[in-house]
Amino acid sequence: MHSCQSNQSLLTLTCGQAQKKLINSVDCCVDEALCGFVRANGGLSLLKGHRVVLRSDLENLRGKVALVSGGGSGHEPAHGGYVGAGMLSAAVAGGVFASPPPASILAAILCLHNAGASGVLLIVKNYTGDRLNFGLAAEQARNHGIAIDMVVVAEDCAFERPSKAGRRGLCGTVFIHKLAGALAEEGSSLDKIVSKVTEVLKGIGTLGVSLSPCSVPGCLPSFDLPPGDMELGLGIHGEPGIKRSKVASADEVVKTMLDNMTNPDSQSHLPLKSGDSVVVCVNNLGALSRLEMGVVARAAVICLEDRGLVVARVMSGSFMTSLEMTGASLTVMKANEETLRLFDAKTTAPSWPNLSKACVTGRSYLSEPPTMNTRPQEGTYSEGPLSAVLRQVLEAVCSTLLEKQEELNSLDRAAGDGDCGNTHAQAAKVIREWLQSHVVPGCPGQLLSVLAGLVQEKMGGSSGALYSLFLTAAAGHVSEGRSNPAAWASAMHAGTQAMRRYGGADPGDRTMLDALCPAVEELMKLPTAPTGGHLVILQAAVQRAASGAEDTRHLTAQAGRASYIAAERVTLPDPGAVAVAAILRAVVEVLEGQ
Repeated sequence: MHSCQSNQSLLTLTCGQAQKKLINSVDCCVDEALCGFVRANGGLSLLKGHRVVLRSDLENLRGKVALVSGGGSGHEPAHGGYVGAGMLSAAVAGGVFASPPPASILAAILCLHNAGASGVLLIVKNYTGDRLNFGLAAEQARNHGIAIDMVVVAEDCAFERPSKAGRRGLCGTVFIHKLAGALAEEGSSLDKIVSKVTEVLKGIGTLGVSLSPCSVPGCLPSFDLPPGDMELGLGIHGEPGIKRSKVASADEVVKTMLDNMTNPDSQSHLPLKSGDSVVVCVNNLGALSRLEMGVVARAAVICLEDRGLVVARVMSGSFMTSLEMTGASLTVMKANEETLRLFDAKTTAPSWPNLSKACVTGRSYLSEPPTMNTRPQEGTYSEGPLSAVLRQVLEAVCSTLLEKQEELNSLDRAAGDGDCGNTHAQAAKVIREWLQSHVVPGCPGQLLSVLAGLVQEKMGGSSGALYSLFLTAAAGHVSEGRSNPAAWASAMHAGTQAMRRYGGADPGDRTMLDALCPAVEELMKLPTAPTGGHLVILQAAVQRAASGAEDTRHLTAQAGRASYIAAERVTLPDPGAVAVAAILRAVVEVLEGQ
């Protein structure tokens, strides 16, 4: 491998307004990328002195046809990522977007021939430089007595009337790598492989769309594309496409792509009819997010199925990129039973996806949700002796939270986003609505589960999750037959511990726990309280919650949004702690009236 010393920044900005690249230098980036890729994949090796990726088990090629492909760098994982048993035997890389030199191609061919390969097939994308350089290497190999042939992939569907140069070779090349590789692994002859893939090529089409250009390291972007525009039918080196338009929705873009690919008025169209079985490749041209790729894959499957096609397989990911281009290409291949058998055959190539053999169309992809009731708030419950007082408690808590809405918002504006009062008020409104159309369960545990479901769905934010955690953990400790003071103390303790465990905060961190934990500590005295002493403990718990909330004005936040604010700017009590103290006070005031 080449060695390169560079004192340039890792984020190299090399030329005018060239794009930033995370490289060491423009001169060494291809060699270093190949080295990194091969060292990360144990089944591969590099041919010393050349940019050639080889299978590391060349001895297994004896008596079989070897496959060689390649092209300019910048299209990773093509082509080195497809080297492995069942796919390519070698991949030859050129500079970024530059055809590899004939000497390196010939070196790869000779290496495979010397390993005992019965013949060599070159798989070449239809670009003039690739055809010339691979063609020259093929002629030189013939002079060495090597059985060799070449298949040129030209499946671009962009141009209605292609020029003399013909259709470009795009991501459909990867399909040919796979099918030819499977045939070679089975021991098929060179002539048979050429015949088979030549026939398959007639049923492959590709079209790309881009939302941004790409840039070769050290250079300006390959073309200009105004913000909000997209280009249809461009090549993988940034060559011009056939049409520019405003960016549309993913569904619309995919439909436009497939309409162009299958337009019978175009000499480059892919002839498809209802009932045809197809394999689809949704290829990321470089910079689309995984989320966007999922949206495009869904649109492609639906659009093809709407045309009456049977989608047999879908591969979605980065298979033949254009550096950091933001865009995607769609490749569609007509497939029969034999094609699918070869497509599904095993390969050790590191960049081939681990696909299911199940047909996409017709597969049930939705699972039924569990039959157990996961929404307690929708359940039917029976009233009991405690229902009346529990209803009074809930009504009092709701009224308190609604009255304190603006106070809590004001406190929250000092250290958060100012919506603490709104989220608590939302919870109060949802509980009130539920009370209007439901009976209050006589079992306190059931009521706590109902409240947990309501705040989980409707309260939102971290507050909703924390309250739901508290209520869910507490629910298992109280029931209709077990609702004495000791049980309620145990429930409060369990709820608080759940908030601490999953929320990551502790007393002293300036959160609602600074009001809740002192109150619960007081409530844990309930099991041993003398007769008639329970109310005193409840009142003391309320007082400790209020004091804890007030003391938060002197604490430095260690959790929640306030932890990102400078301590000297946070001088008011924590709104969550104030809310907890108010809730406890409302509960105890109702109990005092009993």
